[in-house]
Formats: sequence, structure tokens, C-alpha cells
Amino acid sequence: MLGGSAALRAQRSLGPVKVVGFSHRASTRKRARGLSVAGEIVDDLGSSVVGSDIVILATPIYTFEKIFAEIRTRLKAGAIVTDVGSTKVLPHRWAAKQLPKNVYYVGSHPIAGSEQRGVEFSRDDLFEQADCILTVTKNTNRRAVKTLKDFWMRMGCRVKLMSPAEHDRVFANVSHLPHITAAALLNANGPKELGYAGKGFMDTSRVASGPANIWVDILLANARNCGKAIERLKMELEEFKKALEAGDGARVEKLLERARDRRAGLIEDKLRRRELIS
Repeated sequence: MLGGSAALRAQRSLGPVKVVGFSHRASTRKRARGLSVAGEIVDDLGSSVVGSDIVILATPIYTFEKIFAEIRTRLKAGAIVTDVGSTKVLPHRWAAKQLPKNVYYVGSHPIAGSEQRGVEFSRDDLFEQADCILTVTKNTNRRAVKTLKDFWMRMGCRVKLMSPAEHDRVFANVSHLPHITAAALLNANGPKELGYAGKGFMDTSRVASGPANIWVDILLANARNCGKAIERLKMELEEFKKALEAGDGARVEKLLERARDRRAGLIEDKLRRRELIS
């Protein structure tokens, strides 16, 4: 979905550019051709990047190192390699190890998408008004950062810069922990209880519908930060547990009000930035 959406938007917004798509699955290539996701869809990874100015990986995190190794000799000097993955420390490490010095890696994380997967869910407006995080280190080529920033802005995004480590810490809390929590919530209930679940439960657990194989890679690639996030959540749950066991209604109310106020502030900020429609 993310790769297809990037290809569609690039064709719409970047003028006379050539967009080439690759998938190792014949079925995906067939669907992509039918949807005109890219100007050309090929069945060979190496040939897909020849002559490219920008290469975007939209694959599971743990495929990156192998892909870097496979394309390194097919990339032209000055090419920029990026991705749309949810963790960044390991990709930066792999890129430094595998890519030649005259090819530049910059991490990208457009905060867009849904629990859906598959090229058939691609949309050319997916990145409109979305934040896109670019991850950079002291060794990252600044010209490549400027080029990629311009690229994502023309794709409809607001661009922010972070270090890979800061990115992974932040998104362990606001993205990876919610997925773990939604999965745990579903696993904590049996079919009988779930039969009575209402809209609130469905909203709370929505992200657990995401593809398991993609999320295995994300969580393992950011395991340490996810572990710390889980510990913080456990501390908050313990606060509720202690207050309930003590019959301390005032404390329970204070915890609920604090959460309500933080969410109200979050919604206000999202509305101000036009990430939500009132």
C-alpha cells in the first residue's frame, strides 16, 4: 500500500518523471499493472533501480540489508536510497555497511496508512497533510536530505528531521506500543467476551488488524525501546489496579481525567495542524 501510494503520488505530483515498480510476487506485479501504479513494473530487482535518482524500499524491515546488498552495484553515483519503514537505527546501520560511498541513504517514515496491506489499497492522496520523518546522522549527506525533503513535500507531506535513535524511541511509544496493547487486549479476551464487544472495543483494537509478518519485523527491530514502553504502560496499569483495589474513587477519577485532558490536547493540536477534520 505505501509503495503503491508513493508511486501513484509521484506520477501525479512530480511532473515528467519515470516511476518503476518492483515486487517479487507475480500476483502483485499483475495487480499493480492493472491499477497503473507505476509507469513500468518489472520482475527484476536490480534492473528496477538502474538510473534511478531516488529508490524507495517499501518492504519488511528485515529485508532491507539483503536488498541493499543486491542493488549496490546497480545504483548510479549520487543516487538516494530511502524507505518507508517504522524503525530506523538498523536500516542506517545496514546502509552504512552495504551501500557504496557515492550512494546516499536517508531514512523516511511517512506517518500515513492504515491496517490494510496490498497494492490494491494504494491511494494517490495518502500522504496529503501527513508528517514525514527524515532520519539523519552526522554522516548523512546534506544534499540528499534537501532533495528528499523537497520530494516528500511535493508528495504532500510536512517534513521533520530526527536522529534514528530518537525516532525509534518516540515511535516505540506512540506507534509500536499501541499495536502491542491492541494485540494483548484481544488476546486477553475469549470468543464469548468478544461477542459482546462494542464500538469502543473495535476502535481500541483496530490496529491489531495489521499484517503480523510486517509487525514482527517492526517490533523485533525496535525491541529494546518497545520493552521500555511496555514497562511504562505496566506502571500506569498498576496505578489503576492499586486505586481500584483500595476503593479510591478520587484517584481513579484523577487518572481518567489526566488521560482525557491529554487526549483533548492531542485532538486540538491535530485539528490545528489539519490532520483531523472537525
